[in-house]
Amino acid sequence: MTTVALSPARRAWLVVADQELRDLWLGGRGLALTFAYSLLLSIITYLTATNSVLNFLEQREAVNLTLQIGVAFGALLVLLTTADALSGERERGSLESLLLAPVHRADLVAGKGMAALSIWLVAFVVSIPYLWFLARGVGIVGVALAGGLVVGTLLSLFLAGLGLLISSLATSNRVSLSLSLFVLLAFFAPTQLPSSAQQGWAGDLFIRIDPFSAGLHYLGKILVDGHNAGQEIAWLLSPLIAAGSAVLAALGASRFLTLRGGGPS
Repeated sequence: MTTVALSPARRAWLVVADQELRDLWLGGRGLALTFAYSLLLSIITYLTATNSVLNFLEQREAVNLTLQIGVAFGALLVLLTTADALSGERERGSLESLLLAPVHRADLVAGKGMAALSIWLVAFVVSIPYLWFLARGVGIVGVALAGGLVVGTLLSLFLAGLGLLISSLATSNRVSLSLSLFVLLAFFAPTQLPSSAQQGWAGDLFIRIDPFSAGLHYLGKILVDGHNAGQEIAWLLSPLIAAGSAVLAALGASRFLTLRGGGPS
């Protein structure tokens, strides 16, 4: 990334976000990630659409499966981008020029985070025709798109904050990426628990406090079970809290951003 030049008429984080968006998309990295995302959705959609024996309920489950994978993978792309945002600059030797620029470090982190979120927004736009194709026969296109946008945005905000937090403190880019993926797997693991382990108050509580499990469970409730979106809104509490906490933590950790990582020296 080049040195940030500020304009008096624009907020600093917008200048950073603008530069990061150019690097991400004009540099080709964003396009490559989006292509991989579209390829994954194409494979999933083909496998589900060619199953001619799907009944009404299974069609809803196919939409839910595709949307959950799309949301999870889209949020993962945001995490990969933010995990490299600061530790990558540090290893490439360009972080020093950013820290010397007349930009508050919180604005630097916020601008990078906003640019990374564009990955999710583009991924969501890419997913629209796939979801329309699968959901049109059961009349849940609107519900799928609205639910996916809300859940995906909350999870992307959570992972953006998490990635930036780890990236700002990690001593190397390898550590940042490895630790980010490890934490992601820890949060994603509860979604793979067998249904028997999710029974009872303990299992229900465990699913509700995990942002990924709660968000994906919410999608299942409104798509497969046909529940009203507002009726199950409590499932979004955990993703909302996780998103807000991660963003605030990343902005707070920006004060300790150093050239060597590992926090204040």
